[in-house]
Amino acid sequence: MQKSLIVAMALCTHIFGGGEIEPLPTSHHTESDFYMVTKALHIPGKEINHGHAILEGNRGYGFGIDIGYRLGHGFAIEYDFSYAKNTITQHTHEHPAKEGDGTYLTSTIDIVYVYELTHTLGLFAKIGYEYEREEVEALGIDNSDYGTVYGLGAEIAINHDYKFLLEYEHSSIESPRGDSYFMGLMYNFN
Repeated sequence: MQKSLIVAMALCTHIFGGGEIEPLPTSHHTESDFYMVTKALHIPGKEINHGHAILEGNRGYGFGIDIGYRLGHGFAIEYDFSYAKNTITQHTHEHPAKEGDGTYLTSTIDIVYVYELTHTLGLFAKIGYEYEREEVEALGIDNSDYGTVYGLGAEIAINHDYKFLLEYEHSSIESPRGDSYFMGLMYNFN
């Protein structure tokens, strides 16, 4: 009773003092559990030892798609697919350098944690298990490998349905692909 009286007095003071009462929010929009991210990627390339040769990966580009499901409390599970392409230079002691176009198909299952700094900005970290297929036809390379991927990024809400995304990923797989930098757009399904 005393709390109601205090609230009523404060309300009357506010009204008669010339202030306006702001309406309480009637609904709060929540994100859907399902989302999809389409993203462009950049790979800086990497130099690795490959048998008796050194493979030097140049920078390259590609695209990726993530399909995710929010588990709650900031956690989500994702399936990620990416395609990337760059030029590989093979150096050996016996032969002159040779070049070929490298292609990389990567599939990953990730656990993601998003920490919401504000209503529009979230920072996230991810860890996952990935499979990568690498092919450089001109150099006779056709490899596949499994490894762990680690990622960090930020998502910025554009509106209730879309977010802009920046992401960095590091893989434990040794290939001339190197790390990945992504920029993309997230769509929250209704």
